[in-house]
Amino acid sequence: MDIFTVMFWIIAIVLTAISLRKSKTKTFAAMKKSKGMMGSMLSDIIAIIFLIGLVLTFIPPETIKNVLGSANTFVSTVAAAVVGSITLIPAFVAFPLVGSLVDVGASIVPGVAFLTTLTMVGFVTFPLEKKEFGTKFALTRNVLSFGFALVIALTMGVVL
Repeated sequence: MDIFTVMFWIIAIVLTAISLRKSKTKTFAAMKKSKGMMGSMLSDIIAIIFLIGLVLTFIPPETIKNVLGSANTFVSTVAAAVVGSITLIPAFVAFPLVGSLVDVGASIVPGVAFLTTLTMVGFVTFPLEKKEFGTKFALTRNVLSFGFALVIALTMGVVL
């Protein structure tokens, strides 16, 4: 376990103890409610694990490392950004997916490019955005978002 995970566990335990001391009834009610929420999210979590396993089964780690590795960071970053711009998947699925891709050898920069374009650029949602806000606005926003996503990804590569 890394230091951040240990810190989160310590903080959670301390805050739970403080909450229990303040009001056992409210604390147990909150725990019961969170248990119900977790139960309703269980199918989504299993789907995420299944999707990640499916991606890693059909795309061998060597391919991921070659395409998204550090051999040609700029090309792989642009390719990941294009895929992220076109893809429409929830961010809570994309985060663990990118984490798994990085674990098998992908560079962090293309991963960040994929995530940022996934959330900032909307190729699939462009027709709706065009209808609601106009072509000029939708096109300008998406082009600027794509550019800034690349800047963010490349900056992350420099920082990390």
